[in-house]
Amino acid sequence: MASERFTIGGEFPVRRLGYGTAQLTGPGYWGPRGDRADAVAVLRRAVDRGVTLIDTADNYGPSIAEELVAEALHPYPAEVLVATKGGVVRTGPDAWHIDGRPERLRAMCEASLRRLRRETIDLYQLHRLDPIVPMAEQLGVLDELRGEGKIRQVGLDSVTAEQLVAARELTSIASVQNRFHLLDRSSEPLLKLCEAHGIAFLPWFPLGNGELATDPVSAEIAATHGATPAQIALAWLLHHSPVLCPTPGTGSLVHLEENLDAGAVRLSGAELSHLERR
Repeated sequence: MASERFTIGGEFPVRRLGYGTAQLTGPGYWGPRGDRADAVAVLRRAVDRGVTLIDTADNYGPSIAEELVAEALHPYPAEVLVATKGGVVRTGPDAWHIDGRPERLRAMCEASLRRLRRETIDLYQLHRLDPIVPMAEQLGVLDELRGEGKIRQVGLDSVTAEQLVAARELTSIASVQNRFHLLDRSSEPLLKLCEAHGIAFLPWFPLGNGELATDPVSAEIAATHGATPAQIALAWLLHHSPVLCPTPGTGSLVHLEENLDAGAVRLSGAELSHLERR
């Protein structure tokens, strides 16, 4: 398997198997989920288990996930990278509205800084490119924020390989986030581009929104490892490319432990081939 670590943006070495915070919010990523103390406990346990990449967003809740991250982890351990996202406005459960106007992106970033209790955001990712705002304007304001010391690295979410090429002509890009898992490899061209340029790829829905937790092919291989299908799916990502940094999310301590234990699973070449023949 590739190294368990990856250096994001050339300056942040992280363990590739991280933790995502979307599942700390309620249905439709709206409102709280369960007891706040439980969410704090999950975040703290993730870091205790060696997680150094925490992925969140201003619109999870909205605001709730970032507030939980700060409550659980501030003052932040030096080795922990907190990545957040802006560029999407929420009006209700599963209601998402893209807003990439420079003044809105600036306001979103500064609000995230306050909620996270940070002077600088390690990795600030544009949650969606706004199709009615020039890319140069959206990335331009992120460059301004970087120049002001409010963010360190810039990332993109849900882009094509062509859009990444265009973005790299405007500024340095440290990460991308696209849907990618064993059953959906449509972003493979983007992944290859990331490999060529040392860009981190944080796959969202790394477990296929739960589908891979019951996948029969993964289950067949899981049985030989004393593992679960979900662990095999995460292990496959870690084996598939050295730039893949999955951040599976959960609000359960039991599932957190299960996800993080996937880092110890070693798949053979034959097993990888069997998983990919589908």
